[in-house]
Amino acid sequence: MRIDHKYILEMIEPNSHVLDLGCGDGELLSLLMKERNCRAAGIEINEKEIYKCVERGVSVSHGDIDSGLADYSDKRFDYVILNESLQEVLNPEKVIAEALRVGKKAIVGIPNFCNLNARLQIFFLGRVPVTEGLPYKWYNTPNLRFLSIKDFRDFCTERSITIECECAFDAKGKIAFAHNIFSEIAIFLIHK
Repeated sequence: MRIDHKYILEMIEPNSHVLDLGCGDGELLSLLMKERNCRAAGIEINEKEIYKCVERGVSVSHGDIDSGLADYSDKRFDYVILNESLQEVLNPEKVIAEALRVGKKAIVGIPNFCNLNARLQIFFLGRVPVTEGLPYKWYNTPNLRFLSIKDFRDFCTERSITIECECAFDAKGKIAFAHNIFSEIAIFLIHK
């Protein structure tokens, strides 16, 4: 099981109603349905990934989360997940606002573009970093936004969004301190 999926599973209460924005191949939603008995659905833009969701038995809609979630009523879901999709959207502020409108809570997983390995590559090599957590070159990355854990915390503070829980980790496991320096990925449980 992917390490980020493990921590997301721990954050979500059993029998919850969950929407995953940018759900990819549906692996996380499938785990939530099996492990936590969740009623789960996803939205995905990539048709190949949608076919994989269907193979896993995951309910998925073809859509662009940048377009909003007008089809969903307020607080319809217990949790809305944005796991490693926020950095790929055109308007992250709108997407988060919509996630918090349709969900009682949101779980946001972000790659930390300011971890020590990335910082050292920029400083010593003078190049855009390529790491295990950030495996793309500048020309083929799906990422439109480059953010750090501190950036996301500031974003939440400026918009009166409460961070209920934060965990950060690298490929080996959870990072206990200095998240913005040492972790490759962070997951936040937030609400308004």
